[in-house]
Amino acid sequence: MTRVKRGNVARKRRKKILKLAKGFRGSHSTLFRTANQQVMKALRSSYRDRKNRKRDFRRLWITRINAAARLHGLSYSQLIGNLKKANIELNRKMLAQIAILDSAAFTKVVELASQAKG
Repeated sequence: MTRVKRGNVARKRRKKILKLAKGFRGSHSTLFRTANQQVMKALRSSYRDRKNRKRDFRRLWITRINAAARLHGLSYSQLIGNLKKANIELNRKMLAQIAILDSAAFTKVVELASQAKG
C-alpha cells in the first residue's frame, strides 16, 4: 500500500480550528490540542446560549412590565389578563419598550385594559 501524506489536509484542518480560536487567552489560541478543546466548548456554549438568550430577554421584559404595572396599582398577571380580555395584542417586548420610553402611552394601555376587566 502506498504512503499517504496528509500535510495539506491536516494543515487546513488545524488552521480552521486555530482561526476559530482567535482571541482566546494564552495557549488556548495557539496550541492545536487545547484550542480544539476550547473551540468545541465554545461552540457548545454558543448553541446553548442562543436558546437561553430568548429566555433571558423575555424575563427582562416581564420584569420591566411588572415594575411599570405596579406603578399603576396592578400586578403583571392582572395587566396581562386584562389585556387579553380587552383584545389588545401587544407582545411583551413592545409593552416593555412602551413602559420605558413612553410612560403616557403605557398609562393609556393600562386604562384601556382596566376598562375591559369589568
